[in-house]
Amino acid sequence: VQLQASGGGSVQAGGSLRLSCAASGRTFSTYHMAWFRQAPGKEREFVVAISWSGDSTYYADSVIGRFTISRDNAKNTVTLQMNSLKPEDTAVYYCAADRSWYGSRWYDYRMDYWGKGTLVTVSS
Repeated sequence: VQLQASGGGSVQAGGSLRLSCAASGRTFSTYHMAWFRQAPGKEREFVVAISWSGDSTYYADSVIGRFTISRDNAKNTVTLQMNSLKPEDTAVYYCAADRSWYGSRWYDYRMDYWGKGTLVTVSS
């Protein structure tokens, strides 16, 4: 599966952005999807995951209550709605796919497919 993230941009603290990840291929609905991010000078970190059916999600503590992930298997897309953005959310955001569900242990090295990132900049 090929992935392409979009929707990044610049926003002031407290604002919102919506990221999208478009997938190619007819097997998209068989993959669990996740978003990771990498801030300047830091390692890539997990943000949120959604199961292939959309029934299960798992969020990093830092984004609970502010970010919402959803998917539309008919359109081969995953969306990340980001509200109440903070300067510390500034990062390149990546979508990723894998056929395994990792519960609370999502690591970038476990993911099979990656899209190119999209930059989110939050100014104070």
